[in-house]
Amino acid sequence: MYEQMNEKLASFGVVPVVVLNDAERAVPLAQALTDGGLGVAEVTFRTAAAEESIRRISEAFPEMLVGAGTVLTTGQAERAAAAGAKFIVSPGFDPEVVDWCIERQIPVYPAIATPTEAMMGIRRGLTLLKFFPAEQAGGLPMIKAMCGALKGIRFMPTGGINKDNLRSYLESPLIAVAGGSWMVKSALIDAGEYDKITALCREALEIVHEIRK
Repeated sequence: MYEQMNEKLASFGVVPVVVLNDAERAVPLAQALTDGGLGVAEVTFRTAAAEESIRRISEAFPEMLVGAGTVLTTGQAERAAAAGAKFIVSPGFDPEVVDWCIERQIPVYPAIATPTEAMMGIRRGLTLLKFFPAEQAGGLPMIKAMCGALKGIRFMPTGGINKDNLRSYLESPLIAVAGGSWMVKSALIDAGEYDKITALCREALEIVHEIRK
């Protein structure tokens, strides 16, 4: 299940990282994403609306890959999974959260920023790790430096990724998929500007397809 999810995420090339302040926006947002060709979203657990938003998206778009991001505890992971989250993303490497997900065969993507943290993932059989905060932690040069010693893993860089540097990341074979929020900014969601979100998703996918054609 984990490797299958890795492949599915990589097939999109980009994962929209979403902050939803109102669950009423969840389904229209999911429609905008799918219209733009991105049937995937990481809904962050930063707001009170996150759990219900995941539930509504999962029910309305059962084929969509909706995951929970910014998961800090096993309790949040449990609530997210119960709401329909198909994968879990954390901003750091918490062994308790990671092991909880692995034991329940829930695809999990903990963030790492150092070789030591990457080794913790490798020890658990993880082959796709989040790299966060990507730009602030050294970006692609840091990833390449780590992978000189660490083999068999790929990354999902998140943090500071945008349409201007997306190409440079995805051109590297070390990058499976990139996470970003530039196409789903809270201001666009809260204003109901779904047509703009769809357009930005299509723009991002054009970059992905140009690189991976």
